[in-house]
Amino acid sequence: MQGRYLVTGATGFVGSAIVRALLARGDSVRVLARPQSNRHNVANLQVEVAEGRLEDEASLRKAVHGCTHLIHTAADYRIWVPDPAAMMRANVEGTRTLMRAALAEGVERIVYTSSVATLGHVEGGVADEDTPSVLDDKVGPYKQSKFLAEEVVRRMVAEDGLPAVIVNPSTPVGPGDVKPTPTGRMIVEAASGRMPAYVDTGLNIVHVEDVAEGHLLAMEKGRIGERYILGGDNLSLAEILGEIARLTGRKPPLIKLPRAPLYPLAVAAELWARLAGGEPFVTVDGLKMSRWHMFFSSAKAERELGYRHRSAQEALSAAVTWFRSTGEVA
Repeated sequence: MQGRYLVTGATGFVGSAIVRALLARGDSVRVLARPQSNRHNVANLQVEVAEGRLEDEASLRKAVHGCTHLIHTAADYRIWVPDPAAMMRANVEGTRTLMRAALAEGVERIVYTSSVATLGHVEGGVADEDTPSVLDDKVGPYKQSKFLAEEVVRRMVAEDGLPAVIVNPSTPVGPGDVKPTPTGRMIVEAASGRMPAYVDTGLNIVHVEDVAEGHLLAMEKGRIGERYILGGDNLSLAEILGEIARLTGRKPPLIKLPRAPLYPLAVAAELWARLAGGEPFVTVDGLKMSRWHMFFSSAKAERELGYRHRSAQEALSAAVTWFRSTGEVA
């Protein structure tokens, strides 16, 4: 869908993949970037940079001005934060403020990047867009903030005519994970031989470039107010670590740990992170989330958007290759 695009979160993992996909087909792209953000992912791309923050309404209005399409992918994505209120302000109130700016500036069409974190779980099964979910089910400030932000968008579609389609990526991996994301950190640790054990959980693994293409398909074909899971293959954590071991010539971890004894370790790691700075290597919320196999179906996106994804093995291989290129994996 041709137009002038504003992409938020474009210096990040998913956002930069979306920008590359837009430029590849010849679209004009403006990106929203914080003044002090790491711009490595867009440094060599032909984009216009608008400086601003989700907490700064004036900068958002200026960034949106003159754009016909908006892809809002920016979010504070961390499993643990020392100040949950700041995450809520960025993810929830920042989304509300940006959507109001888009309405005021007459943006024709919007894709809002939510997350499978907003969806329900099916014990022993696979969840989809209609799996029941409530705020009280959400573990941790990230999942809670994304749930509330998606509710903001859905309400504005119904009450204000916001022309938005919602997409729910699962667990993207691949090139451009500069921070890296929590999943990227796990891949780096496993590929470096620093994960000798695992817990019984599961994830839906998808190549980040497939997620980016899914955003473009949602912009073109998605129904206003609907949400679409952009996922890949469902794998247990043992299978994910086994594939990473195969890719790196290492032995896969064989020790499956019970969760209960890890909680005191997580509490201590969080306390140390508060005192010394940085992020804890294991968190209480992370352990709580791992109780479920977070398996999802992309059948709706495949049916309505023509969405397709490559294999999890290919996605993990791309991630390991990229982390090797950055020196994070030897």
